[in-house]
Amino acid sequence: MQVNRRSFVTKGAIAGAAATTLAAPAIVKAQSTITWKMTSAYVKGSPFYMDGPGSATDLARRIEAMSNGRLRIQVFGAGELVPAFEGFDAVRAGTVEMNHANSYFWTGKTFAAQYFTAVPFGMNFQGINGWLYDGGGIDLWNEVYAPFGMIAMPCGNTGVQMSGWFKKEINTVADLKGLKMRIPGLAGKVYSNLGVDVKVLPGGEIFPALERGVIDAAEFVGPFQDRRLGLHKAAKFYYTTGWHESATVSELLINRAAWQKLPRDLQAIVENAAAACNVISEAWCQRANSDAMEDLVKNHKVIAKPLPDAVIKALRAETDKVLAESIAKDPLTKKVHDSYFAFKSKYDRWSEISEEAYHVTVRG
Repeated sequence: MQVNRRSFVTKGAIAGAAATTLAAPAIVKAQSTITWKMTSAYVKGSPFYMDGPGSATDLARRIEAMSNGRLRIQVFGAGELVPAFEGFDAVRAGTVEMNHANSYFWTGKTFAAQYFTAVPFGMNFQGINGWLYDGGGIDLWNEVYAPFGMIAMPCGNTGVQMSGWFKKEINTVADLKGLKMRIPGLAGKVYSNLGVDVKVLPGGEIFPALERGVIDAAEFVGPFQDRRLGLHKAAKFYYTTGWHESATVSELLINRAAWQKLPRDLQAIVENAAAACNVISEAWCQRANSDAMEDLVKNHKVIAKPLPDAVIKALRAETDKVLAESIAKDPLTKKVHDSYFAFKSKYDRWSEISEEAYHVTVRG
């Protein structure tokens, strides 16, 4: 069959143009950009929370890279768009789509929020992740926030924290009475019941308050972040046990209406970027805190030691009372509490014959 070359080329060009015209809308759609705002309870430049591996800034960068620029997150530090502890209300109102902080800041809104950051004498990093990801924890988290029109997920973890900095040595429970201390969350309630005058201050206000004697003691995060704030220059007794925050979860709080408008693939990207930051941030803490702790003790003459057993015993007893009172007042808090501690009970039994047995063996 003889083909008219002119006719073939002309028809081919028309078909090609038609194909290009039909394909154009799909290309434009694929490249469209969604821009969200994310506030934080921490100021710009704060290690772990706002700067470095697994931070809010790193989370935003990962989301943009994984989505090929389709979802961009503008990150605002505390005070830039809203005050440090007003992220919950900003997300709830839809002023911003996201907030990066810790859920225990919202216990005044709903006490159950405490359990998704840290519970005194609670689970470690492995345990809390087991409960959140595979034990129904995230589902409960979203149930707690449902009345507020929000969802949440973990996006970071400090691992075990230090008990804090004290200007004076703590030898007995009596030494706590009248002490002015910066400490948030459920631990603050426990300390308060033992006579401590509890203060909740943003990270940037802790050092000047400690230095000027506005407070006598302060808990923040761990050796690296605490050293950066200069807390070792205002107090020399650095206590440990991690009783109050054995694995402190960072929370990615999201407006539910905005979330539901996201395409499913972008939702998956946010979820996976948050999960990556959860692991990466905790790994960074292990390295950074190891180096910083050695420096604080060797070069800054910090006195680091565990709280006395009698003090820990009193803190544990008071924690049990506070939790019992809280779950008696609110069925949803009881539901979260029961789930958390049922999982912890199983995890503790497994940890005893796995992690703990291993540590005993390798340390001789």
